[in-house]
Amino acid sequence: MSEKQPDVIIIGGGAAGLSAAQYAARAGLETHLFEEMAPGGLLLNIDILENYPGYDKPISGFELADNFSKQAEQFGVVIHYGGIESLKRNDEGYFVVTSDDGIFTVPAVILATGAKRRELGAPGEIEYQGKGVSYCATCDGPFFKGKRMLVVGGGDSACTEALFLSKLSDQIVIIHRKDRFRAQRSLANNVEHNKNIETRFMHTVNEIKGDGKKVTSVSLHDSANNRDYEEAFDAVFVFIGSDPRVDLVPDVELDDAGYIVTDELMRTSIPGLFAVGDVRNTPFRQVVTSAADGAVAAHAANEYIDELRGQAYV
Repeated sequence: MSEKQPDVIIIGGGAAGLSAAQYAARAGLETHLFEEMAPGGLLLNIDILENYPGYDKPISGFELADNFSKQAEQFGVVIHYGGIESLKRNDEGYFVVTSDDGIFTVPAVILATGAKRRELGAPGEIEYQGKGVSYCATCDGPFFKGKRMLVVGGGDSACTEALFLSKLSDQIVIIHRKDRFRAQRSLANNVEHNKNIETRFMHTVNEIKGDGKKVTSVSLHDSANNRDYEEAFDAVFVFIGSDPRVDLVPDVELDDAGYIVTDELMRTSIPGLFAVGDVRNTPFRQVVTSAADGAVAAHAANEYIDELRGQAYV
């Protein structure tokens, strides 16, 4: 395989990666982006997006992803459709990236690999994704204002999102498979004392049902009483955790949840390696914040590359 030497490689083609690619290319960096599937990442799973700035009418995740991709390519970004076999840092401080399209040696890498959300695995979950099954209350909650909504999960995310939904409807039910929340005590207390939220412990989802177009009900299992029952719901919000994709960088610093630790410039514990979007320890995971991460990382990477090459010329 021939060796290539662009300025920066971006791994992951979601909102964060495509934003980083655009900003890096506009800064004059030869930029290559690798995406295993199709550009867009989790954007491709969003049916309707109505809170991305600049769009007065809702836009589909697919359309926004396509816009991101086309814009990046207009600035000269080279997009590779394939995976990365390995990512290593050599003795000179450069990264050697082995991919399906060859070996690349670059001074900087921006990691935008995201996180894989955990799914329930219940019948109907996949079928009704985007039709009432959601993994983002901020994104999709407003579509179900005043409706009956089920939240599944017992951690910080589940409790935080349930509290958000409780501002939109007084018919929120949250279930958790254990006998108490694992969220921070203050969050759990807020949920348990919220008049718009009904809490049910020792519960799991058997099946999500619908009419083919939208969710209509959920079959639940009450393990405390060993009974199954069905109840009407208009939406199901799933928050049972996610797994950040960090396999390529086993030596980078992670937080307790397994996300990459960065500073405000998206720099990681490894010089020249930047992390953006859902793979890093960000307090708020949205398309707009991922795009912002990418812009910041590209700017910081450009400065890092200038400094690294300036030292080499001294």
